[in-house]
Amino acid sequence: MRGALGGPRVLLRRLREVMAEPVSAQERLDKIVVLIAANMVAEVCSVYVLRVDGTLELYATEGLNKAAVHQTVLRSDEGLVGLVASEANPVNLSDAQNHPAFSYRAETGEEIYHSFLGVPVLRAGNTLGVLVVQNRARRTYTEEEEEALQTTAMVLAEMIASGELSAIAKPGAEPAARRPLHLVGTALNDGIALGYVVLHEPRVVITNFIADDVPKELKRLGAAVEMMRSDLDVLLERGEVVDGGDHRDVLEAYRMFAYDRGWVHRLEEAVATGLTAEAAVERVQSDTRARMLRATDPYLRERLHDLDELANRLMHQLLGKDYAPARDRLPENAVLVARSMGPAALLEYDRKRLRGLVLEEGGPNSHVAIVARALGIAAVGEIANATGVADPGDAIIVEGSSGDVHLRPSPDMEAAYAERVRLRARRQLQYLALRDKPCITRDGEKIELMINAGLAVDLPHIEETGAAGVGLFRTELQFMVAATFPRSAEQFSLYRAVLDAAGQKPVTFRTLDIGGDKVLPYMRNIDEENPALGWRAIRLGLDRPGLLRSQIRALLRAAGGRDLKIMFPMIATVEEFDEAKSLVERELTHLRRHSHKLPERVEVGTMLEVPSLLYQLDELLDRVDFLSVGSNDLVQFFYAADRGNSRVADRFDAISVPVLRALKTIADKARANAKPVTLCGELASKPIGALALVAIGYRALSLSPSAVGPIKAMLLDVDVRKAAALIEPLIESRTGGVPIRERLKAFAAEQGLQI
Repeated sequence: MRGALGGPRVLLRRLREVMAEPVSAQERLDKIVVLIAANMVAEVCSVYVLRVDGTLELYATEGLNKAAVHQTVLRSDEGLVGLVASEANPVNLSDAQNHPAFSYRAETGEEIYHSFLGVPVLRAGNTLGVLVVQNRARRTYTEEEEEALQTTAMVLAEMIASGELSAIAKPGAEPAARRPLHLVGTALNDGIALGYVVLHEPRVVITNFIADDVPKELKRLGAAVEMMRSDLDVLLERGEVVDGGDHRDVLEAYRMFAYDRGWVHRLEEAVATGLTAEAAVERVQSDTRARMLRATDPYLRERLHDLDELANRLMHQLLGKDYAPARDRLPENAVLVARSMGPAALLEYDRKRLRGLVLEEGGPNSHVAIVARALGIAAVGEIANATGVADPGDAIIVEGSSGDVHLRPSPDMEAAYAERVRLRARRQLQYLALRDKPCITRDGEKIELMINAGLAVDLPHIEETGAAGVGLFRTELQFMVAATFPRSAEQFSLYRAVLDAAGQKPVTFRTLDIGGDKVLPYMRNIDEENPALGWRAIRLGLDRPGLLRSQIRALLRAAGGRDLKIMFPMIATVEEFDEAKSLVERELTHLRRHSHKLPERVEVGTMLEVPSLLYQLDELLDRVDFLSVGSNDLVQFFYAADRGNSRVADRFDAISVPVLRALKTIADKARANAKPVTLCGELASKPIGALALVAIGYRALSLSPSAVGPIKAMLLDVDVRKAAALIEPLIESRTGGVPIRERLKAFAAEQGLQI
């Protein structure tokens, strides 16, 4: 190579000139391969582009047979070029023909060349093509030459990503960089969103890749790294993070990588090849993301995520852009795409313009999914590399019910989904017409439909759905979206607003269910091997009675002159319920002494979500005013299957003999003791789940607001006696493995029920 440092710099400057010339895409590519070959003293330079069909097409060459251009097509795993593409790593060989992956193509005339250096053309970690140089002599290319070729590949990546090459592509074989993608993840919230991508943490768009003054760029890089390190140090020294928590652990990981000399050295090497500081960060970041996508070790993937995030921070530091995006200036029909997101961040966006949410992480029971349901936006999680494959402004379709995401869809696909959206809108109008109609089944059974809520944005849903009230108000959400612990006055204001919005309709407030996976950003996180079974909910409340008492006091004051229903989460023994109820009685006594206006009536109940209560039902029903079944946790504990773990969450069916036996026992005992019972888990928000529940005796369900219309429409048409006659023998069956879900689907089809 001519001059380890001068060569690539000269090449980059010349490439910049070629990129600016007003020539066709093919002419530009042809000039680029000639320049690269001459600079690297290579007899061959070739560019292969990944196509929408997953194959690699030879787009330009200097040294191989020109007639092979656009004729030679390789599978993505074929030959050495396919090896580079599939592994996203350089391949450097002195005798390529003896490598087991070598594939001979007679039309190229490359059999006379022995040495081979191929590098992936990467953008945001995605392979767009392969750049190759070859020589007849058997030699191993130097590290400097390999680095120079990787740097040059960055320029090609931008050319491919721009869509310029589409003009010379065969129909159906366009470059894959802008291809339509069908991605499948986990459904978080029902609905269909047609819109345009907005990245929650926008990638910086680099306009200047090639450095005019390398020493100056090295100084810029060094100054930005020092400033970023200083910012991280300041964040870690702030009072609100000094006591620990998940966010502190994340910042500690970032700081560790920021001070890692190896990472900074790779950035400096990239600048030394002739890139600007920001282009160097982009190159190293893209290489990191490519490895991240292929890593199988979960710990390694997480650490590479940290490094990827740190590079984003450094990029924003270099270009003087705020790290946080402007969230009050969303385009119309925005669909947010993010690696992960907390509930508070989602609430900062303009709801009127927000249509959907796509996450790389986050399951159906994550806190951001709960907020997405409250906002009524279609949401899908666990979409691998979503932030890498989506560009701002890309057309996108999110189907929340199935977990499907269509990125850059075809016009036919968009038209088909637009029709489905119109159909859903017509159905919503039909559901709206049912709003004020009593929910009475065909055979005269009255079913009370309430909604689950937890935020101020939920309150209009009470009126919009015609719900009978709020069957579950998750008070912890207010704590989770706040930057600091909500004061008693703030809690009082929210609870008063909820009761005002409900009017004469009942609201059941669940006391704080924090701990486990519900970590408050301003509280110390306790590491536990099994957090779902650990120090959470009522256990935390009873051990920190000041916290629980202040919440109970705010609830009692907010309900002055009205009825109030309070229930406790995660109760495992009747003694725990007795202890929690005594706190309510103490606070009532305190308020009487201080002449506060008291509620007209206070009812105290419990969530039934711990299986141990199934064997204390008689004692429990003697004590409580009402019961509420939390089917999400109950089923999780019932089967010892973590609902947040995608490997086991769907291993067991909630509509199964053992679960329905337990649920029926609860309903029967509550009825015998004349105590109201409601089921407020996700099971009630699915029509088939609601059908099973009314068949075994439930007459009050608390649902996601969007589920009220479909559930009511189904219940108005159902004959509960017929459903019970079907399901009760199945529950009592001793044959085992009875497919109750399938039987219910067949029953619904026979009865003309929409489930």
